Amino acid sequence: MGVSTRAALAAALTTAALLTGTPSHGTEAGMADHPYIGMWITGDGHIRQQLLPNGRYDEARGTRKSAYQGRYKVTGNHIDYWDDTGFTADGRFEGDVLYHGGMVFYREGTRAE
Repeated sequence: MGVSTRAALAAALTTAALLTGTPSHGTEAGMADHPYIGMWITGDGHIRQQLLPNGRYDEARGTRKSAYQGRYKVTGNHIDYWDDTGFTADGRFEGDVLYHGGMVFYREGTRAE
């Protein structure tokens, strides 16, 4: 197989994984106990991001449920996002706080008042 064929195959497999939302960090059973699984909310409650154990996320904004959906991967305290529309982003966790996209999210139930 030539270099260009291998590159094309790798690109196709990556695209397929992105489009199908295949998690790249393990199984749902392996993620169920991950410390970052759950709901993360901005201080004003406007944006709510649910990190699901299957490597997917569902983000609500205001009254719009499921405004954004996609997959994510956590490495240490770093999170990478791949939105279903092709948008990418990242963030970092510090305890019960998630810094992402210039915003600050708090784990549900620990929000600073």
